[in-house]
Amino acid sequence: MKSLIFFISLLMGIATSSFALETKFIEVAISLEDTSVRYDGSYRKIGYPLGDVPADVGVCSDVIIRAYRGIDIDLQQLVHEDMKKNFSVYPKIWGLSRTDRNIDHRRVPNLRAFFKRHGKSLSISDNPNDYKPGDLVTWNLKSNGSLPHIGIVTNLYSNNEKRPIIMHNAGRGQVLEDMLFDYEITGHYRYGVD
Repeated sequence: MKSLIFFISLLMGIATSSFALETKFIEVAISLEDTSVRYDGSYRKIGYPLGDVPADVGVCSDVIIRAYRGIDIDLQQLVHEDMKKNFSVYPKIWGLSRTDRNIDHRRVPNLRAFFKRHGKSLSISDNPNDYKPGDLVTWNLKSNGSLPHIGIVTNLYSNNEKRPIIMHNAGRGQVLEDMLFDYEITGHYRYGVD
């Protein structure tokens, strides 16, 4: 009986810890809202590990990177190390022959590959209830697929309370926006908050 009580207590502790991590991740993501952040995806040399572009600039992937840093997950280092070991499974869009720790983690296709490999790939649907706080969603902002995008599902909801609000940066700063179904969804993931 004592071992059953211990096992149940252990499970409850794990569930509580996961919920606390998810909550902190969402709080950090929401706290990143800043319309003054200038959209700038230019190549920059940054420190490693824990490198970042200046806080007043960024792209959609920088929102993701900064939110994970708030829960002590360094996507720059994790993506770089995984790409070094498994370069062949990452997209070849940029014609590179080796990794680049300054930019690889800032590219949405690379993040998609990383989350597929190390997180959970979730189903894509048109049901807003399938998108939970802390999930990551990717889209193509252009119909020809040439502008990949990524955002974080928050615990806030649209005015009609039907759709979760997304934290992202598509050129108007780091914003919270009701845009989940505005573009073609290309990926749905969960990483590091379970």
